[in-house]
Amino acid sequence: MEKTSLLLEVLQKKNNYEEVVNTKLTFINSTLSEYLNELIETKNLKKADVISESGVERTYAYQIFSGKKTPARDKLLALAIGMKLTFDEVQNLLKVNGYAQLYPKNKRDNIIIFALYKGQNMLELNDNLFTMGEDVIV
Repeated sequence: MEKTSLLLEVLQKKNNYEEVVNTKLTFINSTLSEYLNELIETKNLKKADVISESGVERTYAYQIFSGKKTPARDKLLALAIGMKLTFDEVQNLLKVNGYAQLYPKNKRDNIIIFALYKGQNMLELNDNLFTMGEDVIV
């Protein structure tokens, strides 16, 4: 997947959109459930384990994986923590669903980013969020 800055540069320099399309850019084409299931498969994870680690209610989580439900940003972040995704993987996951990426200058997002870098689980992350006066996830 190209960096956003490269895509913006192409858009700025081309004279018409047909030239943009002909550059063979990579766009986000998968649904959230397809992307989640691809991550599960690529990382050789079990959905039941991910759901358990995430703290998301089991039935609701399976509906997210099947594409029947669209999760709120926090539920998606909880699944990401449950999958032990990297910061970059979480950013891509948020992009796929059209959510704002984690922003280091936002205190709550900063705590979540720290948790991702340190490999914290949901309990540790929520403890940090609570201690710092921020809303917990799930």
